[in-house]
Amino acid sequence: MSEHTHTAQEAAQRANAESPNPVKPPDFDALTTILTEILAVFKKAPPESRKTLLTTVATFFGIDLGVQAATHPDSKTGGRNAFSEDRSISPKEFLRQKQPRTDVERVVCLAYYLTHYRDTPHFKTLDISQLNTEAAQIKFANPAVAVNNSAMYGYLSATTKGNKQITAMGESFAEALPDREAARQVISTFRKRRRRKRDKNEEPENVAPPQQSRVS
Repeated sequence: MSEHTHTAQEAAQRANAESPNPVKPPDFDALTTILTEILAVFKKAPPESRKTLLTTVATFFGIDLGVQAATHPDSKTGGRNAFSEDRSISPKEFLRQKQPRTDVERVVCLAYYLTHYRDTPHFKTLDISQLNTEAAQIKFANPAVAVNNSAMYGYLSATTKGNKQITAMGESFAEALPDREAARQVISTFRKRRRRKRDKNEEPENVAPPQQSRVS
């Protein structure tokens, strides 16, 4: 048995002895054997897939890896438990968590994933379509229409070289999902802001009425 295993075993025994409800200590010899087998299996997986594999195993057994969910700073937009800080989450799992119901919502979630998990803030329709396939989602009937509709609703905006980017509204909407009420609140909040801005821009300037000339 290695020195590290001895140290861990001794620490566990001390903690157990000091506990008001002592429990049977784990079998470190058996755990070491299991760990060796697990490491051997992980070595067979491609390096870029090991994080995903670890997350999947932890999810299967209900193990909390200690990753805290991020909270959107603007609570008024409904963004809470916005997205996992675990950047190894797969697009399939991300879509499963967000539960989009329409093509537009799916585009927004995919755009969010590209921006925050793939470091791709500027993307084309092809990028959305390819990520949708990677996430094992139903194919878009017309990806270009789905992306354009997302832009029309204000979730995406145009950028350079024909690319699109997710807007603040789109990010807040994706972060709010799967909470439908929070997502509706995001839409309502941003629509009110846009309405106030539009009304302000349309206000007529204060022009003094023309003075009538006096008739002598």
